[in-house]
Amino acid sequence: MDNEDILNLDPVVHAPHRLAILTILISVKSATFMYLKDATGMKDGNLSTHLSKLEEAGYISIMKSFVGKKPQTACAITEKGRGAFLDYLDQMERIVKAQKVK
Repeated sequence: MDNEDILNLDPVVHAPHRLAILTILISVKSATFMYLKDATGMKDGNLSTHLSKLEEAGYISIMKSFVGKKPQTACAITEKGRGAFLDYLDQMERIVKAQKVK
């Protein structure tokens, strides 16, 4: 196994909560904050922190709007985020395959 595969895992994607968020967002056009909160079981502040990290990396976009008079936050994966997620999956597959060869 190439140690580079393990050592070069994207730390932004590799964090379990951020991986969960990206796993959801890769399969939908967008998801609301409340949907992500319910789907991941995270508290507001924790989810907000992870979304900020993903946005800072350019992996997601965050859109704020109003539905009636209520504010709504929605998130979508970007092309950069899609690429980072798929690269992460490729690296993990190589790591798993290398372990099966042993």
